[in-house]
Amino acid sequence: MAIVEVLKYDGKKDVLAWKYPSQELGTWTQVIVNESQEAVFVKEGKILDVLGPGRHTLSTENIPILSKLINLPFGGRTPFTAEVWFINRAHIIDVKWGTPSPIQLQDPKYKVFIPVRSFGQFGVQINDAKSFLTKIVGTLNIFDQTELVNYFRGLLVSKIKDNISTYLIEKQISILEINAFINEISDGLKEEIQTEMSKYGINVVNFYVTSIDTPEEDTSVKKLKDALAKKAEMDIVGFNYTQERSFDTLEGAAKNEGSIGSNIMGAGIGLGMGVNMGGMVTEQMKDVTKNISISNNEERRCSNCNAQLSGNQKFCSECGKPVDDICSNCGAILRKGQKFCPECGKSQIVICKKCNKEIEKGEKFCSNCGEKVEN
Repeated sequence: MAIVEVLKYDGKKDVLAWKYPSQELGTWTQVIVNESQEAVFVKEGKILDVLGPGRHTLSTENIPILSKLINLPFGGRTPFTAEVWFINRAHIIDVKWGTPSPIQLQDPKYKVFIPVRSFGQFGVQINDAKSFLTKIVGTLNIFDQTELVNYFRGLLVSKIKDNISTYLIEKQISILEINAFINEISDGLKEEIQTEMSKYGINVVNFYVTSIDTPEEDTSVKKLKDALAKKAEMDIVGFNYTQERSFDTLEGAAKNEGSIGSNIMGAGIGLGMGVNMGGMVTEQMKDVTKNISISNNEERRCSNCNAQLSGNQKFCSECGKPVDDICSNCGAILRKGQKFCPECGKSQIVICKKCNKEIEKGEKFCSNCGEKVEN
């Protein structure tokens, strides 16, 4: 029977645990444990002993627990079988992590669902070789950084999602502003993940969130960023969304032939009107917008029974169903296909919470994924 003479491991730095290939050992075999390692003896699934840094000879004097369990005789070279694990006790500080797929979160500031990705790295050290070996490594021959991240992936994603959501809700900020709190989020995650990993003999040396971002190609992200860019433009010019829509309405009416366009021109309001015409123009714009809205309302019909609606009617006189083309926020009358309320600026766009696709107003189910629309 072969008897191994020298046992040691000088492999890759990212390896946390490595099992010596041969189990055929013998007394007087030399075990060399590096400064940042521990050697663990296992027989029949039970840990026999743990050796610290240095050169060790397998003998009844140096390994009393081993001698007791294996019944090694005194003197001579005696063969026996046992597993020898080398545990890396050094700090490993470049373990990369990332969310495998975007996490769907609702932006508390703009009330839309946006996919969020997060990336970073953390550092660990094995501080309890027995717990680490028995609770995580199991029957594997090698356990490295990749295995560590795979093992704790569910924990990482869950904690990251909870922490980011908590900051969004508590601070009442947009997902697009979350990176201002990235250091606080990193510290909070370190404490929570340390609590979990310590159960497996692992100490979390550090934990960093390096980025929290949103996929630029996502439709909901594009819409939100376009809306914010438009708002910034209007803030710089000096008017709000309601005024912007009024300007568009009047300009379109002035271009059309007919009584409405003639009335606008007769009132002295043409395409050249702007934000400098003062309060009188603002009041005139409100009157004209109201007239246009009433004119459109003459063609309004109930989406449930198709009965004709008139004036500012908000409930159908035939079936009693609420009219679809009113603002869900302030109750103002909307034109067909209008995306935002001209009175309060509230978005009328309905987004599917499951697939983030826009849903037609009045639809009960998403045409893309079949998800039921929540009222």
